[in-house]
Amino acid sequence: MVVTGTLTDILIVMAVAVVVTLLFSRLRLPTLVGLFVAGVLIGPNAFALIESPESVEQLADIGVIFLLFTLGLELSFRRMARLARVLLIAGPLQVVLTGAAGAGAGFALGLSAPQAVVLGMLAALSSTAVVLKTMTERAQVDTPLGRNVLGILIFQDILVVPLMLVLPLLGGDAPQISMSAPLLVAVAIGVVALIIVLAKWIVPWVLYEAARSRSADVFLMVVVAICFAVAALSARLGLSLALGAFLAGLIISESEYAHHSLGLVMPFRNLLVSFFFVSIGMLLDPRFLAGHWWIVLLGAVGLMVVKTVTGAVAVLALRYPLRISLGAGLALSQVGEFSFVLAAVATAHSLLPDDVRQAFLAVAVLTMAVTPVLIGQSDRVYRLVERLRLPRSITAGREIGIPEEPSYSDHLLIIGYGINGRNLARAAREFDFPYVVVEMNPQTVREEVARNEPIHFGDATNEAVLTLAGAQHARAAAVVVGDPVATRSIVAQLRRMCPALYIIARTRFLTEVQPLYALGASDVVPEEFETSIEIFHRVAHYFGLPEEAVRSLEEAIRVDHYAVLRRAQDDQTCEHDATDQGEQGAEGCQADRGDQTG
Repeated sequence: MVVTGTLTDILIVMAVAVVVTLLFSRLRLPTLVGLFVAGVLIGPNAFALIESPESVEQLADIGVIFLLFTLGLELSFRRMARLARVLLIAGPLQVVLTGAAGAGAGFALGLSAPQAVVLGMLAALSSTAVVLKTMTERAQVDTPLGRNVLGILIFQDILVVPLMLVLPLLGGDAPQISMSAPLLVAVAIGVVALIIVLAKWIVPWVLYEAARSRSADVFLMVVVAICFAVAALSARLGLSLALGAFLAGLIISESEYAHHSLGLVMPFRNLLVSFFFVSIGMLLDPRFLAGHWWIVLLGAVGLMVVKTVTGAVAVLALRYPLRISLGAGLALSQVGEFSFVLAAVATAHSLLPDDVRQAFLAVAVLTMAVTPVLIGQSDRVYRLVERLRLPRSITAGREIGIPEEPSYSDHLLIIGYGINGRNLARAAREFDFPYVVVEMNPQTVREEVARNEPIHFGDATNEAVLTLAGAQHARAAAVVVGDPVATRSIVAQLRRMCPALYIIARTRFLTEVQPLYALGASDVVPEEFETSIEIFHRVAHYFGLPEEAVRSLEEAIRVDHYAVLRRAQDDQTCEHDATDQGEQGAEGCQADRGDQTG
């Protein structure tokens, strides 16, 4: 009965979350806000649909572990080195200024010193998920504005780990240390050495062996096992599970399997993290919001103004123009998802009074909801500020460039590095055309990386792997893998990510041509047909037929065959258009067919 009740609770959470988030996506509001609202609706303060919130909270705890694990996967020491100036100057400055303002507000509200500090911590963080999604849709990530915002967000995300360790101390829980000081130092040195050994030798070897199995299930189990193993080790040493999960992700991030691991883990993370945000929403009392809506509104406006100013000052410290600095401040003006994680820990240690927690939750959701609109209005806000006639040293600045992250654009994306992939890469080199390869054979990837080939290990059916290879900025993609199921999946994923991308796919049999066109392929080359042409050519050569006549016949056969395939594709497109447009669309397609026949 307990299991049945738990499954019923999970079903209720998922059903309500899906309906609400779909509604919010139609309204172009962040998904996180929809999950939070779903939690409010099913929580004990609204419809009370959940009988035992403990089951949801347990899944939420695992979601936090995966959230920190994927954070470590997405970071790398090389990435942080490229953003060193932002990480060392702008990031700390923004956090200190915002945290001080938040703590000051806490003191003004009559909170104790630890509680005020916690309020400053919660206010300092911004939402990586909401900001990067909005800036990606606006193609701003690779701009100076985007790189500054990204650097500050990365600093905030890294800061979450030590803040989670500090919160219990603020709550008066002294660390349980049973070792002497020399032994403690020795253990700390041993842990650092273990992490280095794991990152440099052991984990890459384990992941290489898992990749050689060619089984996604085996690879996923190994990745999750590494995450849980390092997290458990961290807990045994008296540290938090979240810190161990973050370190596990950071260890894997230094290998060539980081993005493949991220692509496999991300669905589980998204599912489990959704339970976390729903569980946070269950804590909000709608009656508090109804009775104190003006406090929530003033708090949200005040917080966004403060964070806009502190973010702008932080970027101005790098001598960037006011336009970029103000845009960064507006982008960072909301409360972040990791603030909810810290709020949960603070509540567990009695560091967040109930009324302050209720107000904070409502303010946080409101700021996240308006962020996409605010980012879109940054130019208009700058024009208003420009009327203040500020000193030119502030408005003009002296822009200092941030090294761009290695990225690909206007290139050929080659998926699969067999004979066809190698020939395409060779042709691209001969004509000095940029290209990137995605390959699933770990031995091949290791050998080609040693030859400085632009090749990445990963399953191209995963969006994270295609993003790493710059699919959104590619000129064309060639899908030349041997697995027909994988080919269809990759074509569909590419077309979903890149509606205008030219996609050419290789397939073995004629029967697979139409399904690939239906999934979005621009061109399909069936090996069965091309092999028949080559056999005909060799037989004709053996019989001594004139070479020119043979070539002419080959070309006629090839043209006729592909014309039939393309006509079938056009017919399918017309049927789709006719369904969408009614009789006029059908008549137009018939007219087109008549013109082609004529």
